[in-house]
Amino acid sequence: MANSTIFVCQQCGNEFSKWQGKCSFCGEWNSLVETAKFTNAKKGNAKKINSGRKLEIQKLTDIKADQMQRITTGISELDRALGGGMVTGQVILIAGEPGIGKSTLLLQVANSLQSTVYVSGEESASQTAIRAKRLGINNKSIQFLESTDVDEIIGTLMADGLQTTDKPNAVDHRLSAVIVDSIQTMSTPDLTGLAGSVGQVRECAFRLLKFAKANNVPLILVGHVTKEGTVAGPAVLAHIVDTVLWFEGDKQSNLRLLRSVKNRFGATDEVGIFSMEDKGLVSLDNPEKLFLEQDKTNVAGSVVSILMEGTRSILIEIQSLVVPTKMPFPRRVAQGIDSRRLEMLLAVLFRRAGVPLYDMDVFVNVAGGIKANDPSVDLAICLSIASAFFDKPLPKKFLCFGEVGLSGEIRKVQFQEKRAKDAKRLGFGDIATSSEFKYLPQVIHNYLSKK
Repeated sequence: MANSTIFVCQQCGNEFSKWQGKCSFCGEWNSLVETAKFTNAKKGNAKKINSGRKLEIQKLTDIKADQMQRITTGISELDRALGGGMVTGQVILIAGEPGIGKSTLLLQVANSLQSTVYVSGEESASQTAIRAKRLGINNKSIQFLESTDVDEIIGTLMADGLQTTDKPNAVDHRLSAVIVDSIQTMSTPDLTGLAGSVGQVRECAFRLLKFAKANNVPLILVGHVTKEGTVAGPAVLAHIVDTVLWFEGDKQSNLRLLRSVKNRFGATDEVGIFSMEDKGLVSLDNPEKLFLEQDKTNVAGSVVSILMEGTRSILIEIQSLVVPTKMPFPRRVAQGIDSRRLEMLLAVLFRRAGVPLYDMDVFVNVAGGIKANDPSVDLAICLSIASAFFDKPLPKKFLCFGEVGLSGEIRKVQFQEKRAKDAKRLGFGDIATSSEFKYLPQVIHNYLSKK
């Protein structure tokens, strides 16, 4: 049992008996983190060196690699992001901005599983019950635990008080999952720091991880996000857990994306797509045309491109507006794409394609609220701007994708063949890529210079 705490510098590793703002050894500021100090030495006895027991060394080829047993969450898009479902003993961190829908998603997960313990350190039982009623969740196997003491939570989970059947004396320890909402509210009395501090978050996460691994129970942790867009707490939290899922989306829109940032039991290129409705999050299994307006008239400045989100293709619409400026310096406004990327593409259009935009305000938007940071949309952005400048619409069933270099060349992108195949399947017969055109001026001349 811990009988004291120490403060360890995260830069040089030196220990201090009390906290101080600056490490006196390496000179780093705010690098001291409170850590529990464990000792078995009794007063008056000399410290003995523990040599440790001899461990058995195994050959890698002799170890049996058993196939992982997946536990489906009942939510198809979450299973996709996890790589097919949860694994016994897996520790999952779901991070996202406040109000994005993390607690809603986890309540729906608990509703789909056989036996789940929902640990809440932020909301009371009545608040959670109100949300569950609004979502139509009435699963009697969901057990609620309201506490912020991680030691009490683990002790309760290990005790015989968790009944998962209707019989009063029947106890089932085979929990489907344990959900902790959130890790920043958990604390242990072994440390003096407040909940949410670096030491508390790290220590509580480590103790919960040991419980999950020892009992082969999937553990889902909810993480807060700071103003800078990072998970609150130490960066080591992402190293401790097995899977990190990033929940993102615009609160003004119903669209929600669940990205896999780290996954020890699956790929990290899968993305779950949801729609926030009155009854909770709804999985969008076929989002190919989610960001396209159906049966719209063909207008100048509108170009369709295709993004790859994991192994799935998504059609997006790039919209541009070019107008004469009334300011000393023309404005460049970008929504859904990197503004610095837009500046570079405008320079390529002017220098390599001869499109004079030095006295024009340029506005570029990705319809639907999705962020397109993939360089494969460079060609669509350039053609959208050129179409708006010449006030000539592109063909109705036209689609393009490709990276544009500084010399105006069109480069091949990842999954180019799959993108073209999916675009043809969705009805786009006129496709412009690096396979058909080598340079940007060729595409502009072919589609926008015709009489």
